[in-house]
Amino acid sequence: MTATTRTVAPAPAVLVLEDGRAFRGQAYGARGETVGEAVFSTGMTGYQETLTDPSYHRQLVVMTAPHIGNTGVNDEDPESRRIWVAGYVVRDPARRHSNWRARRSLEDELAAQGVVGISGVDTRALTRHLRERGAMRAGIFSGEAVADSATLLARVRSAPQMSGADLSPEVATTEPYVVPAIGEKRLTVAAIDLGIKGMTPHRMAERGIEVHVLPVTATLDEIYAVAPDGVFFSNGPGDPATADHPVALMRGVLERGTPLFGICFGNQILGRALGFGTFKLKYGHRGINQPVKDLTTGKVEVTAHNHGFAVDAPLDAVTDTPYGRVEVSHVCLNDDVVEGLRLLDRPAFSVQYHPEAAAGPHDAAYLFDRFVSLMEGQRA
Repeated sequence: MTATTRTVAPAPAVLVLEDGRAFRGQAYGARGETVGEAVFSTGMTGYQETLTDPSYHRQLVVMTAPHIGNTGVNDEDPESRRIWVAGYVVRDPARRHSNWRARRSLEDELAAQGVVGISGVDTRALTRHLRERGAMRAGIFSGEAVADSATLLARVRSAPQMSGADLSPEVATTEPYVVPAIGEKRLTVAAIDLGIKGMTPHRMAERGIEVHVLPVTATLDEIYAVAPDGVFFSNGPGDPATADHPVALMRGVLERGTPLFGICFGNQILGRALGFGTFKLKYGHRGINQPVKDLTTGKVEVTAHNHGFAVDAPLDAVTDTPYGRVEVSHVCLNDDVVEGLRLLDRPAFSVQYHPEAAAGPHDAAYLFDRFVSLMEGQRA
C-alpha cells in the first residue's frame, strides 16, 4: 500500500484599501481581521525591531523586501514588550527559518501575539499604489473573516484616521523605571516615554548615563525630582497635533535651560514647543536606508526612520522663538523634509529619525555623544 500525503491549503486572505483596491493572498500569522493605516517599510533587515517598535501602533506594515522571516524570531532583539503593528503584509515568507539565535518562526510569533497578516501579495504594486495615492486606511481579512467586497470596504472606512490620533498614552509605560549606567555613572537623564524603543536608553547607558524612563503623563516636578543633567523625549505613534501635555512639558524644560534631546515624535514635540506647525506626510518615511544631510557639518548619513508626520519649519532661515533662535539642522535628501532642529541660544536639539538604530545603520550614533557634550558643558 502506498502512503499519500495530504497538503492542507493555506487559508485565503484579502487586503482591502480605503480607496477600494484589494490584494488577495494567504493568511500569515493569526487568522481573523484587523484594520489600521497601511504604510510601507523599505528596510531589508530588522523585521523583528520593526514589529516591536511602538511607533507602528495601529498601522498595517507592508514590507518592500520580498523575503521576510529568514532568521526567525529571537528573545534578544525586541524593542518593547510586544508586537505593536496592527497587521503585517509580506510577499514571500520564509518556509524555514535559520539562525543560531532563533527560538521560533516569525509566523508562529505573529500567531501567538494575535497579529493578523497576509502573504503572497505583490508588495511592489502595493507600495507603488501607496506612493501614488498616499498612506490610507486598510484591513486584512483571513479565514472566516473574509466576506463580500462591500462589507469589507465598509469595515475599513469605519476605522479611525491617523490624523488626530492621540496614541502615545496607549503604548508608553505607566510606571517609571530606571536603566542603570553601564560602568561608571557619569550623568542622569530623565526620558519621557512617548513610545520609546528599548535600545535607546541602552545607547545612553553605554555612555555612562543613568536613564529614568518616565510615563508620558509625567509632570515637570516629577522630571526634576530625579535631578537630571538632561531630558530626553522619545519616538512614538500618532499625530503630534494632539500632544498638548508633552508640548507643555517640553516648554517647561526649555524655560529652565536644561539640556534637551528629542528624536522622532520628540522632534515634532520640539517643533510645536517652538511655535512651528506639523503636518501629515503623503506616505511617510519608514525603513533603514533614508539619506539625511547634517547641515551643520555637510555630512550625509544613512538613517533609520519611522514617521508619518513632520515639522513645518523654514530650511534656509534662522527663526526667532520665545526660547531664542532656532535653525533646521538636518534635512532629508529625498524630499527636503525637516529632519532636525537646533536651538542656538539654549542647549536643545532634536532629529526626526532613530540614532539608536538597533538594526542599523549606525551613522547617527554620534548624536548621543552630542547630547553628552551638551550635558557636560552645562555642568561645567
